[in-house]
Amino acid sequence: MKGYTKPLLIIFLVLLADQVLKTWIKTHMYIGQEFKIIGHWFIIHFTENNGMAFGLEFGGEFGKLALSLFRIIAVAGIGYGLHYLIQKKYHRGLILNVALIFAGALGNIIDSVVYGKIYGYAELFHGRVVDMFYFPILEGHFPVWLPIWGGEDFVFFRPVFNIADAAISIGVIIILIFQKSYFKEDVKEEIGPNNEVVEE
Repeated sequence: MKGYTKPLLIIFLVLLADQVLKTWIKTHMYIGQEFKIIGHWFIIHFTENNGMAFGLEFGGEFGKLALSLFRIIAVAGIGYGLHYLIQKKYHRGLILNVALIFAGALGNIIDSVVYGKIYGYAELFHGRVVDMFYFPILEGHFPVWLPIWGGEDFVFFRPVFNIADAAISIGVIIILIFQKSYFKEDVKEEIGPNNEVVEE
């Protein structure tokens, strides 16, 4: 189990927080209900994601099933990748961030697979992902001279998300920021004929 303790702890804590909050939201609020945490820019807003990110849908009932199965395969792949990284002793930061991504993906898979059955609105693999965090930090109107969106309302940040989404985003962003150190190859050094260090 050496090397697995911290990644498993991260996965457990993210899943626990994600599912406890989603369960509370699902059992104490109705769709569209919201309450303000900090002013007008940090709001708990109960919504559900029927399909892919940002509420997009994919091919009706069959598409929903295919999407859920694809997510399961993807999570299995991430899990195997995490196991491989630990076994090969990759950079600890990379391993912990992949654990974050795995936990987030698994958290949303639970919603998709079993929530429909648990809450009685759909069969297995047809559940909806529960979202609640809403940060409309900036609101206004695009200038009328702007092509396409001229005169329309804008909100930043518009998407409503959950703990699992945040874990995935944080993991991906940190990996992108530190990718050079995470994937740095070991440089082999040899002593040349004049006692100088030669890198290969």
